Amino acid sequence: MNSLNDWPEPIVRVQSLSDSAVLAVPDRYIKPPPERPSLNSDPSDVNIPLIDLGGLLGCDGNTLQPPATILTKISEACREWGFFQVVNHGVRPELMDLAREAWREFFHLPMELKQAYANSPKTYEGYGSRLGVEKGAILDWSDYYFLHFLPASLKDHNKWPALPASLREVIEEYSAELVKLCGVLMKILSINLGLREDHLQKAFGGTNIGACLRVNFYPKCPQPDLTLGLSPHSDPGGMTLLLPDQHVAGLQVRKDNKWITVKPAPHAFIVNVGDQIQVLSNAIYKSVEHRVLVNSDKERVSLAFFYNPNSDLVIEPVKELVTAEKPALYPGMTYDEYRLFIRLRGPRGKSQVESLKSPR
Repeated sequence: MNSLNDWPEPIVRVQSLSDSAVLAVPDRYIKPPPERPSLNSDPSDVNIPLIDLGGLLGCDGNTLQPPATILTKISEACREWGFFQVVNHGVRPELMDLAREAWREFFHLPMELKQAYANSPKTYEGYGSRLGVEKGAILDWSDYYFLHFLPASLKDHNKWPALPASLREVIEEYSAELVKLCGVLMKILSINLGLREDHLQKAFGGTNIGACLRVNFYPKCPQPDLTLGLSPHSDPGGMTLLLPDQHVAGLQVRKDNKWITVKPAPHAFIVNVGDQIQVLSNAIYKSVEHRVLVNSDKERVSLAFFYNPNSDLVIEPVKELVTAEKPALYPGMTYDEYRLFIRLRGPRGKSQVESLKSPR
């Protein structure tokens, strides 16, 4: 699977640049002054909401019995922040650590082993270093690995790294656990919208949904004030569960036109609403712009698990949430159509989903 020639320009691995001890960030990675991370950041102790999911399930371990306090906290977080952290979520801390460290080990393998998995802009599946196919675009200071977990027809273990030896087994278990957790959160989001608890899940396709993993590797950077690990964007899919690096903060969320640096809680997942849930909720829930900083002293590894609608289903505002006072804000569009729209343009803040709004 070597697709390096499908990109508009030769691919440069950011990790190779970092390992070569360059003293200055190459021009291709320098952001325009208004987009640089030294500006408009909030240095305060503000953080995204932290929600304890303990006691969420009934005595049988399966029946959802969310206390009113949890429902309220998640509702407020989805409406006001679009982001929150969850602890006591049911995923073993040991599994979380194994998953993160297996991928860290992969990124430190010799380059020729990683290059065997080089990706193309057609699917992004595999080892990559850029998003979007615009020639001459300003790039982000990061490499990544993207793979499919659901539907089963797209999952191909041969496209997952063979090394380290534990990676495929660990990621299989890890991804299955996150699908379960996303299913629970989807029920809570539905209940908070006044819908049946299975409403959003059915809108996604029931059990026939999409799920994929992007592992982000942010190497050390000689001038972290000039570039970004990931440009501002909202997530195009349904819901994202992020396993952050426990030792190096980097994720920033845009709130009231300020950038808030997220402080990860131990063994928490960072949950964020994607564009598809914003559309389904008719913008009651918000997908929020976020970006990633880089560091001059430390590398950073994070795992973003995307829980998405069936790619062939039309996603549009739920009819129960459309009123004369608040008509449908978005036209119907399949996730495949939306994903192609995004892929051709690359990360562009919140402009992607906002550009779809129906004229009033």
